[in-house]
Amino acid sequence: MARSKTKTKPERPARTDRRAVASGEEAPNPVWFKPVMFGFMLLGLIWIIVFYVSQNQYPIPSLGAWNILVGFGIAFIGFLMTTRWR
Repeated sequence: MARSKTKTKPERPARTDRRAVASGEEAPNPVWFKPVMFGFMLLGLIWIIVFYVSQNQYPIPSLGAWNILVGFGIAFIGFLMTTRWR
């Protein structure tokens, strides 16, 4: 039995490439973004490790226990940068 032309499915439009940057979309990150992001995370970790290993003598002795907050703050900047990573 022949099929009716009115019951056939309409053709779908061709898919566009999703990688193409359309107007309004953000461009990929610059080359320096990833090293800076991981650098902040590692610098914060190293800051905290140095504080504990040196028994409160380094990196800044006058800050005392606030060195922990400084280290976490530096690492937190790196973690905040991960939200912008594409």
